[in-house]
Amino acid sequence: MLISTRGRYVTRMLADIAMHQGSGYVPMKDVAARQQISKKYIEALTAPLAEAGILGIRRGHGGGYRLLVPPEEVTLWRIACLTEASMHAVACLERPVNTCARCDFCITLPAWEGLEKAVRDYLESVTLGQLIAQAKPQPETPEAFPCGV
Repeated sequence: MLISTRGRYVTRMLADIAMHQGSGYVPMKDVAARQQISKKYIEALTAPLAEAGILGIRRGHGGGYRLLVPPEEVTLWRIACLTEASMHAVACLERPVNTCARCDFCITLPAWEGLEKAVRDYLESVTLGQLIAQAKPQPETPEAFPCGV
């Protein structure tokens, strides 16, 4: 259960869009520059967000991206589920019914179930709105960042 670069970048991208959209669309080139992430890479991450009804996409002049739901309604759990291959602590918890031959007497299973519940509960309790509200001032230009990540 590792949050990948993909998950971290999507979270940053969505927060950036929410902070800059006002009543319009945010050009992805602007998001990419502020977040120091390749525009091409970010654009490759947008389809699942659009399909889930989180991100609106408008092509052409005046186009860009915007959140379709308030940032307070977008949890980190929802983002993780859309961007990560698996959010399960161990493989035997990936299926709706645990088919592991040892699950009825597994000594460690309760620990993995507890870990999974703790992570889910925490990520469901944190929203983009909260991240934005507690954000520190951002550098004015990408060059002002201490590193490229």
